[in-house]
Amino acid sequence: MTTRQLHLNAFLMTVGHHESAWRFPETDPLAAWSVQHYAHLARVAEKGRFDSIFFGDGPALQGDVRYRPVGRLDPTALLPALAAVTERIGLVATASTTYNEPYNLARRFASIDHISGGRAGWNIVTTAGSDAAQNFGLDDVPEHKHRYERATEFVEVCRALWDSWEDDFLIADKASGRFADADKIHRIDHAGRFFRVRGPLNIPPSPQGHPLLVQAGSSEDGREFAARYAEAVFTAQQTLEEGKAFYTDLKRRVTAYGRDPEQVKILPGIVPVIGGTEAEAAAREAELARLQVPEYGLRQLSSLVGAQLTEADLDKPLPELGDVREVQGHQSRFVVVTELARREKLTVRQLLVRLGGGRGHRTFSGTPEQIADTLVEWFASGAADGFNIMPPLLPSGLEEFVEHVVPLLQKRGLFRTEYSGTTLRDHYGLSRPTNSFSARRPSSAASAG
Repeated sequence: MTTRQLHLNAFLMTVGHHESAWRFPETDPLAAWSVQHYAHLARVAEKGRFDSIFFGDGPALQGDVRYRPVGRLDPTALLPALAAVTERIGLVATASTTYNEPYNLARRFASIDHISGGRAGWNIVTTAGSDAAQNFGLDDVPEHKHRYERATEFVEVCRALWDSWEDDFLIADKASGRFADADKIHRIDHAGRFFRVRGPLNIPPSPQGHPLLVQAGSSEDGREFAARYAEAVFTAQQTLEEGKAFYTDLKRRVTAYGRDPEQVKILPGIVPVIGGTEAEAAAREAELARLQVPEYGLRQLSSLVGAQLTEADLDKPLPELGDVREVQGHQSRFVVVTELARREKLTVRQLLVRLGGGRGHRTFSGTPEQIADTLVEWFASGAADGFNIMPPLLPSGLEEFVEHVVPLLQKRGLFRTEYSGTTLRDHYGLSRPTNSFSARRPSSAASAG
């Protein structure tokens, strides 16, 4: 009997997920825009046999540059550079369906999949925030439901474009002068509510057929979208019971769409603060909190919960807030944060400390053994297929995880010691998508009959 294996993705964000990471003596705050920085991180994660690395993104200046290095390299431009310095690890980039066009994005990800030898993944997001909307000629952000309706059609168009070349299109007969079977390259002739796209894509099938599809929203619309399309889901839960409830609910929804729930991997985000002893880990966590700037956290939290919070609110509980259904931004994160504050009776100041490392993802400190125990508990309890590792400091947090935690998971027989495949789909144990045009083509046996 084969032991179920967990999956690990490294979420790489600038110089660390904690908002005070840049203030540590060991940190180079300018590394956020250095290709060499990310190349080193990619190689470290590959040394640890991670399934993939992942980059978030957004089409606006996110955060307050007065208090933290913000602004990111475009991850779809960064991934080809990282493909050149790695061999096996998967490469996942975020790209928005709200402010892109399907043809360009489908071509870009197919190109990355070719360049990397089949290691590309697309984290599909809709974009909230009026700052992004105003960069694209809009006065305010499109409503939540509208964004997901557009995203649904967007992904359908991309999948059709990736299928527009059948896998066996190639003839390459030099003697006859025939290169391709034109009958196996198709227009998609899509005409929908949001897009009109003729096709075909101007690039042949990539090694994986389709890049791996990742999704990170946990709202009602987000869960339905993930159940319909996602092959890996990055999510945020604070407690084991919340994790189990999300896992069970999403797998049920996947089944309702006629999909195999084993073909959808759920990876909660965790921010591990690692120390050689509990005391060392606690001291590191306390130092991270000490270096936080309240003005930064207040602005971020105000945006998240839709209420203007000031220094006068720091030692009070969160004020009464509106219904989550009225939130046009990140509904799932609104729920996570407000429930955390209510459940643990946190003041705003205490909540800012809890959010400083993971913005709603679970943060915990401990020894490598304690970190590994926590991961195994969630994995064995039916709350996760793996984890989205979010180091509070980079590169040290990732280096420590690879050096001290990964070997413990390997020793327990729960994580690979070597890669067994070459593509990102191989790492996640996912099948190659069936080409929709080939599926509709009569088989040769049926044609002969």
